[in-house]
Amino acid sequence: MSVVIVGGHDRMVHQYKKICKQYKCKAKVFTRMSGSLRDRIGSPDLIVVFTSTVSHKMAKCALDEAECNNAEVVWCHTSSENALKEILKEKSVN
Repeated sequence: MSVVIVGGHDRMVHQYKKICKQYKCKAKVFTRMSGSLRDRIGSPDLIVVFTSTVSHKMAKCALDEAECNNAEVVWCHTSSENALKEILKEKSVN
């Protein structure tokens, strides 16, 4: 399963990828908006949007790409390790 994480903290990127790896997921993490974000998202199975640390423009871009690729979107207010673990556990990725 492939997961794209939009938002979150720069210092947590390594932890987010490590957690996804524990749940046997390939992960891409975007904490900042870049001009090529739309092209770099790809076609994931799941998009996690950490709403407390994401700009409206990034969230809109992620939502548009999810609609184009029929990816599921999960909105989460907190951007903690536990929040990501709960999301992956709920989606029965493991």
